[in-house]
Amino acid sequence: MEKTWNNKAWFMVLPVLVLVSFSAVIPLMTVVNYSVQDTFGNNQFFWAGTQWFEETLASSRFWDSLQRNLLFSIIILALEVPLGIFVALNMPKKGIGVPICLVLMALPLLIPWNVVGTIWQIFARVDIGLLGYSMAALGLDYNYVKDPIDAWVTLIVMDIWHWTSLVVLLCYAGLVSIPQAYYQAAKIDGASRWSVFRHIELPKMNRVLLIAVLLRFMDSFMIYTEPFVVTGGGPGNSTTFLSIDLVKTAIGQFDVGPAAAVSIIYFLIILLLSWVFYTVMTSGDQQA
Repeated sequence: MEKTWNNKAWFMVLPVLVLVSFSAVIPLMTVVNYSVQDTFGNNQFFWAGTQWFEETLASSRFWDSLQRNLLFSIIILALEVPLGIFVALNMPKKGIGVPICLVLMALPLLIPWNVVGTIWQIFARVDIGLLGYSMAALGLDYNYVKDPIDAWVTLIVMDIWHWTSLVVLLCYAGLVSIPQAYYQAAKIDGASRWSVFRHIELPKMNRVLLIAVLLRFMDSFMIYTEPFVVTGGGPGNSTTFLSIDLVKTAIGQFDVGPAAAVSIIYFLIILLLSWVFYTVMTSGDQQA
């Protein structure tokens, strides 16, 4: 029997396509247009071709900012993912402790990014901040305004405090979906705690871990508000990530063409690295 296709369903998707075109495609095309032109004001543009892309790729400023972004994302993933798995494994699966833990885990995620930056800027100050005062009382020379290492540690700890809860909640959702029959079978076989985690819990969490890794990578790689509020990209340029450098170029210097070229390169890098993460983490499923 030959199938009949009903294309009326496309009318249901049409509003979404229109919305996406206005919110994503049209702004992207505008950026592409600016990236190949130059302007001297008065809304007059001149064709520049690939000049801005060539200058960006030849700029040490761009590569330095990109290296800081990559280093920050690698550190964040290396710390937050194992920590999130560990916390999720130790959360209660039943009883009154479940809603309490879930609410506590969700609280940091409800705080806006600029408020998080403001909280940690005050918290880490040497003169009035509790963290800065405690470090000074312990005899530690801590000052995130002057020391690049202290600035990096502050941003990393702040991001862990803010976003580890996301990894925890995703991993916890994967854990509670595992049927109890798996644990009962492992108990009968005398499996160790590590074996249960390795052969039961970790494989069942692979999908949520993929989502967690992709979300945390994209967010950490695009981080802007928190470091801008806390350090402003300093001391010097030690915490000037690509997003901060891009805003300085676009708004501070009003170099629309170079900023548009950096935006497109930035977008392509995120797209490429996200695709690599997805391919690597799903390769095992395809082989199975």
